[in-house]
This record gives sequence, structure tokens and C-alpha cells, in this order.
Amino acid sequence: MKTLLNLIWFVFGGFVLALGYFLAGIVCCLLVVTIPWGIASFRIGTYALWPFGRTVVDRHERPGVATELGNIIWLLVAGIWIAIGHVATAIAMAATIVGIPLAIANIKLIPVSLFPLGKRIVRSNSLLPSYSH
Repeated sequence: MKTLLNLIWFVFGGFVLALGYFLAGIVCCLLVVTIPWGIASFRIGTYALWPFGRTVVDRHERPGVATELGNIIWLLVAGIWIAIGHVATAIAMAATIVGIPLAIANIKLIPVSLFPLGKRIVRSNSLLPSYSH
């Protein structure tokens, strides 16, 4: 099911979203100071390309001062606008029954688009606890 949802997502918005994140990543990597945001933008872009079956988790238990400061700068410069774009496209996607899962995936992208530093993207099933002894 997640493969079908990813294909529908890719056609109806995921490709364009990912291109936007990749373009932002390239621009950020051109300037030495903004390379961490560029790397984060590439990471979010791959997540925006195929969001179903994956989730975002914190990289560390407690983020450092540089991560927090970087996230605040990102929020003020780009994060708010990206989040507004995700909300707008989620509303448009939710207009049809088929688009509701796509709208939910779009909403799922908002937290990482607001605060991308200190996050990593993992498969959803890798969060399950291990019961082997």
C-alpha cells in the first residue's frame, strides 16, 4: 500500500516538492556558512519524494546550542514559508477522498520543514521494539 501511495504522492506533488528542497539545498551548499541547511534540505527533499513508510526522529536526545540556533535562523528565513506551503497544498489535497492520505503526509512534513537540523529520517518499521533475547 505504501508503494501505491508513494507513486500517487510522487505524481501529485512529491516530485515538485522534492525539486524545491533540492534546489534550496544546492543554493545553501554554494555558500560555505549555509552548508548544514543545504544538507538538511537534501534530507527533507528525499523524504518529500517518498514519505510513506518513513518517519522523522530526533538525531540526539538533546540538541546542542548550534542546532537550536540554526533551527531558529531556518525558521525565520525559510521554515515559516515552507510550512505555509505545506498547509496550503494539504488543504488542496484533502479536497478529495483519495487525497486525504496525501494531505496527512503533507502535514507530516511540517515539523521537519520548520526545524530540520538535528533530525533524521528512518523507515517507520525500524521504530518497532526488538523482542529478541
